[in-house]
Amino acid sequence: MTFSRQTTLGAQATVTGVGVHSGKPVSLTLGPAPVDAGYIFVRTGLEGPDREVQATTKSVIATEFATVLGDREGPIVSTAEHVLAALRGMGIDNATIEVDGPEVPIMDGSAAAFVAAIDQAGVVEQGARRRFIQVLKPVQVAIGDSFGELRPHAAGFRAEIEINFNNPAIGRQSFVLDLNPASFRRDVARARTFGCMNDVARLWSAGFALGASFENSVVFDDTKLLNTEGLRYADECARHKVLDAVGDLALAGLPILGAYRSVRGGHKLNNEVLKALMADRSAWKIVEADAVSVQAPARRGRASADVTSGVLGGLAPAFGPEVS
Repeated sequence: MTFSRQTTLGAQATVTGVGVHSGKPVSLTLGPAPVDAGYIFVRTGLEGPDREVQATTKSVIATEFATVLGDREGPIVSTAEHVLAALRGMGIDNATIEVDGPEVPIMDGSAAAFVAAIDQAGVVEQGARRRFIQVLKPVQVAIGDSFGELRPHAAGFRAEIEINFNNPAIGRQSFVLDLNPASFRRDVARARTFGCMNDVARLWSAGFALGASFENSVVFDDTKLLNTEGLRYADECARHKVLDAVGDLALAGLPILGAYRSVRGGHKLNNEVLKALMADRSAWKIVEADAVSVQAPARRGRASADVTSGVLGGLAPAFGPEVS
């Protein structure tokens, strides 16, 4: 497979789990889609007809607790970022995502189950050439102490993510990913969502995180990790933020040729930077890339972690509201 042409899935594959916020059972089925369809969410299980929404930045209606997609009638699906990250990270251009509940299932808090579903369904090339959004000039957004930037980077898509939490068990971490299917699978797909035990009661009282547990979240108290099995990566929190960024920026509608840098960011910042890029028509163009530019050599992510106390703000759970 050259990856110079668009791809879709060869068959359907289904995963089942619970919604991290509702705590209710939900099934998700990935399936093929035609050329240039992008990612189409189909909400089933409703009293009326199924509802569809294309996963683009125009469909984002909320980013406080997760990335929520909808239309004029209201929300259609929440917590879309992990399955979108898996599709983009594994090089899928066109897919349908059927969900029979209001949320994508949280699974183990990472994108691993969705990568396994993609493996099960298989990847097939389509007749049309792959298209990209090429970033032509830097676009920057600042929200409080958070900063995000998309800038030109012709070799592919790079994510440079830094987090900094007052919680000493997390502290300051950073991770850099040059995205391709191998690096996504190896370096970030298994990184789980994370949060602080102190925030659970507040989230529960607001009706959120009802499905959160040690089985699908990395949980910290004021000083230490509470999960008995430990971390999957020493810098798992930073890697999960990379995973989220890949998913949120998949809402560009096409793969991005550019570098994304984020400092203390989250879903809201990711979406605001993408909206700023789309709003400036001089900052990007659509190009067709050949197989060489798409198959840049795989590079391992570069990571650093400092688990001393951060200085830029309090801990905001990845399954909780963004704090800027």
